[in-house]
Amino acid sequence: MRIRPYPGQVGEARTYEIRTYGCQMNAHDSERVAGLLEDAGYARAPAGETPDLVVFNTCAVRENAADRLYGNLGQLLPAKKAHKGMQIAVGGCLAQMEREQITKRAPWVDVVYGTNNIGSLPKLLERARVRREAQVEFEETLATFPSLLPARRQSPYSAWVSISVGCNNTCTFCIVPSLRGTERDRRPGDILEEIGQLVDDGVIEVTLLGQNVNSYGAEFGDKLAFGKLLRACGQIDGLERVRFTSPHPRDFTDDVIAAMAETPNVMPSLHMPLQSGSDAILRAMRRAYRRDRYLAILENVRAQLPNAAITTDIIVGFPGETEADFAATLDVVAQARFASAFTFQYSIRAGTPAATMDGQVPRELVQERYERLVALIEEIATKENEKQDGTVVEVLVAEGEGRKDAATHRMSGRARDNRLVHFVPCASPDDAAPRPGDIVTTRITHGAPHHLIADGAPLQVRRTRAGDAWELRQGIAASAASAPAVSTPARPAAGPAPVLLGMPARRG
Repeated sequence: MRIRPYPGQVGEARTYEIRTYGCQMNAHDSERVAGLLEDAGYARAPAGETPDLVVFNTCAVRENAADRLYGNLGQLLPAKKAHKGMQIAVGGCLAQMEREQITKRAPWVDVVYGTNNIGSLPKLLERARVRREAQVEFEETLATFPSLLPARRQSPYSAWVSISVGCNNTCTFCIVPSLRGTERDRRPGDILEEIGQLVDDGVIEVTLLGQNVNSYGAEFGDKLAFGKLLRACGQIDGLERVRFTSPHPRDFTDDVIAAMAETPNVMPSLHMPLQSGSDAILRAMRRAYRRDRYLAILENVRAQLPNAAITTDIIVGFPGETEADFAATLDVVAQARFASAFTFQYSIRAGTPAATMDGQVPRELVQERYERLVALIEEIATKENEKQDGTVVEVLVAEGEGRKDAATHRMSGRARDNRLVHFVPCASPDDAAPRPGDIVTTRITHGAPHHLIADGAPLQVRRTRAGDAWELRQGIAASAASAPAVSTPARPAAGPAPVLLGMPARRG
């Protein structure tokens, strides 16, 4: 369907902006929202211009998520009043949780939709405009698997691929299962077909996504399905890098480790959430594994993948956490030698079992423990990164990874183990710089807490199909920007939609 233009906008596409909060799953959902909107005739709003539509794709993990949303909606109200016909839509996990409360607290919102009916957004926007009243619609079960929806990918060289949605776990701190539902698995053939199409389009790296990727196959009764899927990805010509997130220690099996070690394009990086190093706290969290089991997994991974970089998630201050419990977490961190970690201060999420548990830890004590944990992680990560000095790494050049690149005259990207590398792009100023999507082989000269630096000349620059795809997108964007106005909606300029994570930055 095509969105009818407003008076004064005849012949122009309505423009949109998506503001994304949360995890990679939310960011991938935003790619689907962008694809739906463009199929409906919208175009991405040029930078600095007020869009005709703002979509908030929300996250409910953090305690202040609702306050942040309503604050942003309030800031947008003057723009809506000044911009005739502007619409605001709210989706994602927080929308699923708040539901009708959003339009009660912010009556200028036009559409609220849930995690199970992303595909309804264009028709809800049209209905809200025609009826001149807010449209609030939710589905209790998944209406259409998101991967069947059109997508406007953020990157032409790297892509997220959803293998499942929802979660069957009952972690007492987590609101996600009640908002995204129980696990639904895609058929392997559908996943591999999507990856094959992405590779045909120039993508050389994919990240397999799921709330718990290594429980993949539970819905159709194959406990070895995830390892098989990794091996199948190894058979796709042109696919150079495969990653996945996030696994659960309970379901992480030896066959997955073997698949990682034996499949050359599966990268030697693993994000393995710990949450706590205390068995008592893990039990209260309903995490279904204990510290010894967790450390044994890491030992097995490193035995088969000696150069793997392992990262994690840790929660500080879960209800009932004692100093001894926290010390147990510090002990596991010291043994695990994480390359980095996402660290969180526990925050109450209404509707979770942990919200009503006894023993809520005072905020000032949580902060003090958090600072001690971050200091230890940073110390360990610094030492682990310093071990990389002098090593040769292959870097997939990225767009937007290095905020200081312009000042330092470096470029940035990810090594095979997913460490961030800032590197000198050319042997001399006369050489052409590599493009995002190209592969640069370089030698590490310095390891810092959160990244690696390579300040010598590149050893090799390999131009790739992915770099060609990036260059083509840039050319299309430039052509679209310079073309005269036409009566049919044009594709928007290239460039990633903003992703506002709404969580602490990666530490260590």
